[in-house]
Amino acid sequence: MTETNRIEYKRELTSELDIEKEVVAFLNYKEGRYIYIGIDKDGSTVGVSDVDDCMLKPCKRLC
Repeated sequence: MTETNRIEYKRELTSELDIEKEVVAFLNYKEGRYIYIGIDKDGSTVGVSDVDDCMLKPCKRLC
C-alpha cells in the first residue's frame, strides 16, 4: 500500500518530525486521515523498537 492523501507513513518518531503539526493538518479534513508509525514511504513495515515509548513521545514533548 502506498501513501495517499488520506494515509501518511512515518518510519519513526524523531525530534525533527513535528508530529503535532502532521496531526493538526490531518484533522482539518472531514473524511479523516491515518498516520502509521513504523512504515517506510514505500509501505514496507519496519516496526518500532519500543512501542510504549513511541506512543508516549508526543505527550512527553508537550509536558
